[in-house]
Amino acid sequence: MQTFTFILILVMAVVASQPLTRLLGIVPLPVVQIALGAALAWPTAGFHVAIEPELFLLLFIAPLLFADAWEAPKREYRKLLRPILSLAFGLVFFTTLGCGLALHWLVPSMPLPVAFALAAVLSPTDAVAVSSIVDKESVPKDLMHVLEGESLLNDASGLVIFRFATAAALTGSFSLWQASLAFVVAVAGGIAAGLLAIVIVSWALKLLAKFDRIAPEAQLLVVMLLPFAAFLGAEAVHASGVLAAVVAGLAVGRTRTANQLGVSAYMLAHSFWTMLAFLLNGALFVVLGLQLPAIIRTAPPALTGWHWFWQPLGIVVALTLCLIVLRFLWITVAIALSRIVARRLRREAIRTTARTRLAGSIAGVRGAVTLAGVLSLPVLALDGSPFPARDVAIFLAAGVILLWLALASLGLPPIVRGLASGHGVAHATEMRRARIVATEAAIARLEGIAHRGGTDGAASVDQAVAEGLIATYRRRLALLDDGQTPREEAAALQSAESTLRRAALTAERQALRELLKRGDIDDVAFNALTHELALHDVLAGAKARAH
Repeated sequence: MQTFTFILILVMAVVASQPLTRLLGIVPLPVVQIALGAALAWPTAGFHVAIEPELFLLLFIAPLLFADAWEAPKREYRKLLRPILSLAFGLVFFTTLGCGLALHWLVPSMPLPVAFALAAVLSPTDAVAVSSIVDKESVPKDLMHVLEGESLLNDASGLVIFRFATAAALTGSFSLWQASLAFVVAVAGGIAAGLLAIVIVSWALKLLAKFDRIAPEAQLLVVMLLPFAAFLGAEAVHASGVLAAVVAGLAVGRTRTANQLGVSAYMLAHSFWTMLAFLLNGALFVVLGLQLPAIIRTAPPALTGWHWFWQPLGIVVALTLCLIVLRFLWITVAIALSRIVARRLRREAIRTTARTRLAGSIAGVRGAVTLAGVLSLPVLALDGSPFPARDVAIFLAAGVILLWLALASLGLPPIVRGLASGHGVAHATEMRRARIVATEAAIARLEGIAHRGGTDGAASVDQAVAEGLIATYRRRLALLDDGQTPREEAAALQSAESTLRRAALTAERQALRELLKRGDIDDVAFNALTHELALHDVLAGAKARAH
């Protein structure tokens, strides 16, 4: 009953945060959701719940990252692969080293391995918070893609390094060679587990497709289990479960897995993951707010040597600024090196301004993954004594999350204003061209059917219906709208129309997939247009059944 009450309160808080955000106007949605969670948990008589970090990663982070990876623009990720990998892996190591040393200097009572563990768990960013703070249309497209791609991968790298640093704090020993080998194994195992989960789910969907009249809900359930299977499979072999869920999400749209879903199952899957992503995004920040009052109510003694308020606040501010500066330095140096390499290879270099680099630095907001990771620090050491500086690490992580959210909420909107001029026009043009190509493919397919001719009645019916559908597609091509085909009165024509319509929609889907493979459209446009085609198919089927 307590678990059900917890879930019900989470859902109600996520729903309530939407109208509250509209009423407050300038306060970003994540801040409102965190405030709701804090209000539920404060004061001591409020609502409190203990969450197991591993379970939190499984139930919240894995499906959310899977959904984000499924809808991610893979074409743009390939183009921006170097900066994404540089931030997702290189910056994580750089932040762990630089921030760890700074932490040990700011808080001398914190052992160096614990400082490195906290720095590692502070490395993952939260692009969901950034997209909730600023309008995506106001952020340069490439910058937003880099931030989203980085946040998909650096969760895994940050958490893996965090585990190694925690183990070093527990055992008192550290081997760079063993840690490096274990990191490679964890990453490779996560990738393998994600791909293996895709193969198994694809096989299961293919097996279901052999049976007639399989409920689309059954197909949806198989896909729904994919991120959890990938996560658990990777964790079973001590690999990165978070990375496995991301790999499964990135691969599902580019393999036959998604193509094996029927139209109804595809519509259900799209609606399900959209709703789940909305719920989980909000629930993450509400849960974050639930944890904060107990964390910040009493500052640890190690942070209150000369003042109970100003000293911990100063350390949190210094730590946050250190993270932002390290991020800005890494981005600046990485771009400078990429320009040198591009100049030598005679390739086009990445063009950025100081304002874009500053926006990319402040946009590296920390979120729920950071809190979940730091809460997983062991309570006791191997000898039974309290784990050193655990309360300090949790307090500082919570402080950085709150302060960075506040800085991004106030600073990002004016910084990014005007940076993304022309992005909306380019995207609309790309969508329009894709619609034209898909419609032309449908017309070509129908013309081939109509020109077959024949003497029997069935061929004549096919030819007549095909010509009618061709006229409809030509009108759509001329007007570039989403008009439906005319209603056919005769029952004899309805069956033929349904068959030919499926042939035309198949041709449209094939044309869109070819555009995706060639890189002429990105995954966002492909998913949107595929969803339109599925909606046309469902509406046409409903219209035919109504007659």
